Amino acid sequence: MTEVTIEMREAIRQAIDEEMERDAAVLIMGEEVAEYNGAYKITKGLLDKWGKDRVIDTPISEGGFAGIGIGAAMTGLRPIVEFMSFNFSFVAADQIISHACKMHYMSGGRFSVPIVFRGPNGAAAQVSCQHSHCVEAIYGNLPGLIIMAPSNAYNAKGMLKTAIRNNNPVLFLESELLYNDKMAIPTQEYLIPVGQANKVIEGSDVTIISHGRMVKLCMAACEVLKSEGFSPELIDLQTIKPLDITTVAQSVRKTNFCVIVEEGHIFSGISSEVAFLIQQHCLDYLDAPIARVCQRETPMPYSKVMEKETLPTVERILAAVRQTIHV
Repeated sequence: MTEVTIEMREAIRQAIDEEMERDAAVLIMGEEVAEYNGAYKITKGLLDKWGKDRVIDTPISEGGFAGIGIGAAMTGLRPIVEFMSFNFSFVAADQIISHACKMHYMSGGRFSVPIVFRGPNGAAAQVSCQHSHCVEAIYGNLPGLIIMAPSNAYNAKGMLKTAIRNNNPVLFLESELLYNDKMAIPTQEYLIPVGQANKVIEGSDVTIISHGRMVKLCMAACEVLKSEGFSPELIDLQTIKPLDITTVAQSVRKTNFCVIVEEGHIFSGISSEVAFLIQQHCLDYLDAPIARVCQRETPMPYSKVMEKETLPTVERILAAVRQTIHV
């Protein structure tokens, strides 16, 4: 199998381009996706290749173009709706919550909504609290939505292609801070199934569970732990909903210790649900309470110094692991 080293933004672009080639019903719409080639250059060159009927610039009206996308999906198209920031999806919350994730149920199965809402989620660099919120815990409360969060170029491409082909609404949560990260990925087509976690690092001493950009920090923490003689196991959830509790539980039953790392806030977060499921399935295997490393309970500060203090760091992850395994 041949590989090519590309940035994560290019992997996402390839997924969109290949799915547009494969299926004429696929289109992309959002602010600046066409003439400007995308705010983060994800859609660079797609307008020239596919034309204005399939690469569509929209007004600054998330509620408007999210609703148009949902209607298009209900009538046979497969829209990809880009939010310049997932914070801006809050303006479209009624469309996502009341229509996208409920229409199949409310219509008695007569309508499907094969739509992907994608864009950057969580913190960037000094964009403050109106551009830095992690939305997965908010939307995770809604039956009918699939939620996916890539952590690198490889799973970004394979997961997005799967999302576009799915007949249900998918929230595809990227990280602006990962767009420049490079990785070797196959040139041949591959798909990553919905609801499948990935064991990034095999180990035996402690299970570390994360998703999205936090996986990168966890990998760095694991390297430190290995240099100290420990054997950490790292699980990347990949799909947040539906959650692959089987892979998670198998790991915890093996290591007997667990630390969960997420970029979102600690109260009512994804780590809360994962921790509950672990105690439900693995209580007799745990040799210590589950630890969580999350964003502190503050809005995201603008200050670079305070931003670092509120977000999870490698140091905080290491401290949680050491405390959990009583080092």
